[in-house]
Amino acid sequence: MTTHPREAAETLSPRTSGDVDGRAPLLARRVYTANLVAQMGIIVTGAVVRLTSSGLGCPTWPRCTDESLTPVANQPETWHTYVEFGNRLLTVVLMVLAVAALVVAVRDARRRRRTGLVARPALTWLAAVPLLGTVAQIPLGGITVLTNLHPLAVGSHLLLSLGLVALVTVLVRRAAEHGDRPVVVVVRREVRAGVMALTALTGVILVVGMVVTASGPHAGDERTHRLGLDPQSMSWLHADVVVLSIGLLAGLLVALRATGAPASTRDAASLLLVTFLGQGLVGYVQYFTALPWALVAVHVLGATIVWWAAVRLLLSTRTRGATPHLA
Repeated sequence: MTTHPREAAETLSPRTSGDVDGRAPLLARRVYTANLVAQMGIIVTGAVVRLTSSGLGCPTWPRCTDESLTPVANQPETWHTYVEFGNRLLTVVLMVLAVAALVVAVRDARRRRRTGLVARPALTWLAAVPLLGTVAQIPLGGITVLTNLHPLAVGSHLLLSLGLVALVTVLVRRAAEHGDRPVVVVVRREVRAGVMALTALTGVILVVGMVVTASGPHAGDERTHRLGLDPQSMSWLHADVVVLSIGLLAGLLVALRATGAPASTRDAASLLLVTFLGQGLVGYVQYFTALPWALVAVHVLGATIVWWAAVRLLLSTRTRGATPHLA
């Protein structure tokens, strides 16, 4: 006797099996969210390595020294080696979470086939992103060390992490959606175009911010090559793009209210504005206080949150049928 898909779904536990509303299981959604937090977190810890001049604390790769995979006593790099090695160990945590994401996605896909629920292959492909991205980061990290923290290598390392944050944000969002029905845009076309432009501008802010760092005093090690650009000029260019983005976002907030956009989209835009303003404040304070490394680390954290909030806003402008909770 064939079991109706809805009846089969109702016999499953939402925590370990599948949700009857088409979303990924609760456990899977939690694993995906953990991956998002971890990908954001390692950006900050990587910044701490750079800001404490510990980028070459382990001067070789894949070993920490020529003779040892781990730090050894009386290394010339002193405490810097533990800062750098600690960040390398966090990659193991990312790998574990990435493998877990793929495992829960594959289990969910098999369960859907077995019980007659609608398949969601896009979730499985997206769930592979953390693993593929983390694996790609490993040789890129090696290139960064072996080139003595060349700014382009360091920047590529950062940009890949930011790309992973964006894609895992998509994964978290898709997992919370009620199936893979056709996309429905929930805002006016002009407003969505403005949000897309804002997302692109936010990406430009991150790239210019990376250039500012590569031109300034916190490039990762006293021996590290700088880009040779004027840090002050690059800082002001960075600030100009931020002001432009905040202006565009303010206009979008007015447009969202005037056109009756969903509350979830307005809330996402408001959150992005708050994070932008907070980030701008931290940026100006760090600039006028000679760039203390702890405050710069806070600024990196803020930049990561701004990027997540910008991607979240873009995703909130469309849905797939029933409106899910935002990632």
